[in-house]
Amino acid sequence: MMPNFLIIGAAKSGTTAFYQYLKQHPQIYMSPVKEPHFFAFEGENLNFRGPRVTINQTSITNIEAYRDLFQSVSKEVAVGEASALYLYLPKAHERIKHYVPNAKLIAILRHPVDRAYASFMQLIRDEREPITDFAQALQAEEKRMQENWGFLWRYQDLGFYSIQLKRYFEAFDQRQIKVYLYEDFSTDPVGVLQNIFQFLGVDDKFVPDMSIRPNVSGVPQNRLLHNFLKEPNPLKDLFKPLVPNRLRKRITTNLTIQNLTKPQLSSELRNQLLQLFREDILKLQDLIQRDLSAWLY
Repeated sequence: MMPNFLIIGAAKSGTTAFYQYLKQHPQIYMSPVKEPHFFAFEGENLNFRGPRVTINQTSITNIEAYRDLFQSVSKEVAVGEASALYLYLPKAHERIKHYVPNAKLIAILRHPVDRAYASFMQLIRDEREPITDFAQALQAEEKRMQENWGFLWRYQDLGFYSIQLKRYFEAFDQRQIKVYLYEDFSTDPVGVLQNIFQFLGVDDKFVPDMSIRPNVSGVPQNRLLHNFLKEPNPLKDLFKPLVPNRLRKRITTNLTIQNLTKPQLSSELRNQLLQLFREDILKLQDLIQRDLSAWLY
């Protein structure tokens, strides 16, 4: 068994939410590992660097282990997984073409400046970004890439979507590809999800529970509270038998979000990044046939 659809990216654009909400559909099977990255790293020995980098341990690099992810598939119509690096890494589309040439491909794109800042905020939140000034972190990016740091620290480089998507548009029938914007998902999440259900050939009237917002970025106002909510704790274990899992997750997520704040990006730095991405945004606009003029300001 292999997947018949993939969420290919982009990172920090809503792929975790897509994974969680699609997973609820009774006709959809999502791999138990959210980001196996098989088509990005097949056969490779990973040695990415960075503070508490996890991609080396969580990625699946051999076909047998990858197929095992889907051994529990029964009567589901759509079988998929979500690995945000598939969009970014050049080898991924070739391996997808080799193994699952007819797979449906889903991408969700976020304004590249907002995406970069959200990635920075996530790493600050998780105490994995040693440079707390975004401008300085951007300046360190090239050196970190040379030193083989993980992809989350590639704040700018991950945002050139036209280059990344063009590979897929050239390799696959465009009817296999659906591209969504983060703004659409934020404004009308049910509409976007039901459009995806229709694309995947499953019941498009289904409405998932979206009360839990996964993986929200920001800086904890109270670090002790944040660590208590996110890390294993014997006190929390006492309440597990008393509170249903879904309710417990909802309470924890809401408290976590309430404790997060997101400092505003300076207009000077935003404009600097906009100039960096401007040409690619214009190319992307032509590629996906969407008006992206709002991304230029």
